[in-house]
Formats: sequence, C-alpha cells, structure tokens
Amino acid sequence: MTDNAQPTPSLDAELKPLRDRIDTLDQTIIQLLNERAGVAMEVGEVKKRYHAPAFRPEREAEVLRKIVAGNPGPLRGDSLHFIYREIMSACRALENTTRVAFLGPVGTFSEAAAFAAFGKSVEGQPCASIDEVFRATEAGTADFGVVPVENSTEGVVNRTLDLLLHTPLRISGEVEIPVHHNLMTRSGNMDGVTRICAHAQALAQCATWLSTHYPEIERTPVASNAEAARMARDDATVAGVASAAAATNFGVHIVARNIQDDPHNSTRFAVIGTLDTAPSGRDQTSLVVSTPNVPGAVHKLLEPLARNEVSMTRFESRPNRTRVGTGVWTYYFYIDIEGHQRDPKVAAALAELRELCAFFKVLGSYPLT
Repeated sequence: MTDNAQPTPSLDAELKPLRDRIDTLDQTIIQLLNERAGVAMEVGEVKKRYHAPAFRPEREAEVLRKIVAGNPGPLRGDSLHFIYREIMSACRALENTTRVAFLGPVGTFSEAAAFAAFGKSVEGQPCASIDEVFRATEAGTADFGVVPVENSTEGVVNRTLDLLLHTPLRISGEVEIPVHHNLMTRSGNMDGVTRICAHAQALAQCATWLSTHYPEIERTPVASNAEAARMARDDATVAGVASAAAATNFGVHIVARNIQDDPHNSTRFAVIGTLDTAPSGRDQTSLVVSTPNVPGAVHKLLEPLARNEVSMTRFESRPNRTRVGTGVWTYYFYIDIEGHQRDPKVAAALAELRELCAFFKVLGSYPLT
C-alpha cells in the first residue's frame, strides 16, 4: 500500500451506521405502537360504557383505506394493509378477545380467510362443517363466523347460500383470498397411492390437472382439505390436496405445487355475525329475494335498481327446495348491489323491491376492501 492509498471499507463498516439507524427507528416504532395500543385501550373503556362492540368493520375499513391512500412508499400499499391489519388485531385483543368460527380443521383456506379478515390476534374456532360455523355463531359461542361464498372456478357454495336464507345472522364483511392447491403424501411421492382426497370443491378446481397426471387414481371427497392432509399423514395410500400451510401443520410432503386448473383461482368468504355494520363510504349490500312465477318477474326486480341508479354486481339463483315435487319451480335470487342499505338511493330501491317480492331479506351491508 502506498502512502496515499486509502483503506478499502469493509461490508460491516458500511452497514453499521445503517443498522444503527434501523435499531433507533425500531425503538421509535415500538414506542409509537405502544402509544397507539394505549389509546386503543381507552377506546375500549369508552365502548364498554356504551355497550358497543370491540370490532367495528366500517371503522377498520376506513383506517386501512387512509393508510393505503396516504402511503408515500417505498412500501407497497398491500404490504401496509397487511401490517396494519395485524396492528389493529393486536390492539383489538387488548379490548376483548374476538372468537371466530371457520371450517376446520386448522390449515384450511377458511382459517386463512379468518386471519385475513380479523388478523391473527383472535381465538380461532375450527368447525367440522359450514353448518356448524353457523350454529356456533348463532349460539354465541363464536362472535363471528367465516364461510365460503363463491369460488372463481366452481361458482357459488350452495350450502352457504341455503343457510344464509334462514339464519338470523347478518353479513358484516367479506374477504377474497387466492387459493393454491398442492398434492401431498406422507412419503413425498405417489408410490402406493390409491386415493386422492380433498374437499369436493378442491377436487373440481384441480380436475383437469388430476386427470392429466393421475387419471387412474380414485378421487374421494372429504369434509375439508385439511382433513385430506391429515388422512395423507396417517395413511400412505392416500394423497391429499390442500394448502401449503396444511402440509406444514400435518407434517406431510408436497408432491406437486399449484395444481389448480386456474392459476388465478380465488375464493370469496363472508363474515357473519349479529353486528349491523354502519356505512364506511364504500360498501356493498347483499340480499335474497323471490318473486311470483309470472312472466317478466325477474325483469321487474331490476327496474327499481336502474331507476334509483344502483349498480348490481352479482345475481345468482337457487331453487326453492320447499317447492320441489310440486311441479312448479320457483327460485330465490341472491343479489349484491353497490352501496349501503342506509344510503338514500339504495334505501329507495330496496323499499320498491320489498313491495315486488314474495320473499325479501337483506343479508347485510358491509365495507368493500
């Protein structure tokens, strides 16, 4: 080295001041998070005096929208959305433990949807069936339930629609999550496998892939994908189709990843409970109606919406099962519209619809995420 040569800086020397700054920022963030938690606890005390619920979907939706809208970067908006969902979940847990029922066991997409809706600082209650999710929520052993409503590949989940028809519960939120299916076995290969098990919806969503790769192996529907993963763990002749989380939970090995036929496969879930959600500024209302079996009846359903400038985003029909065998087929229509039922235009449209329908039920108004 000559007299004028400068020493080459080391990696650690260059990183140290940056790491020191991160450590200082982390301490500031921790302090601010705890200050926020302290204010949340004060909010909880006020709510208790007025017997108000700890979870307000419209308020949390407003907070998340403001966070994303005011984000200067470089963090992505969806990253901040996830971070603040967990912050609010942790703060809410200081007020009260939220109990959430979902289709179990642990490791299902329904559990993932529950965490996406409420964050992970909740008490999850896995249930054996969609019916049990409704029963637990109606009985009050769970504060909320999370149930699948519609899959982008296979369409509506008929059992959920049937149960929504008569339940006293209301929809207070929705969440959509990507659904990636994986084939898994105890050994990590398909040697000796005689059955492929999964929920019926999952088998349908992977039908083309399974027919291409394993056309000779029997497919057996089971209660849930997580149950299929458990069966694969306990029986070397069974392959399960489930999430990567289920494979980890049950200690099985993934043979093939992302075997769903649609790479953009996703499922929409509804949050159900006894809560009436207030307007958040960007909402959706779900309802179910039926009409007399006369010509033009369905067209008449749409007129009040158009007249009051209310947009319809979903329209599904289900047979009226009480009329099966009578020779006369009637239908229930499940409709989603933009706006909250308290919005003037929506309220006017719903009032007109109520007069036209033989059966009319608002399932709930809730924030759009």
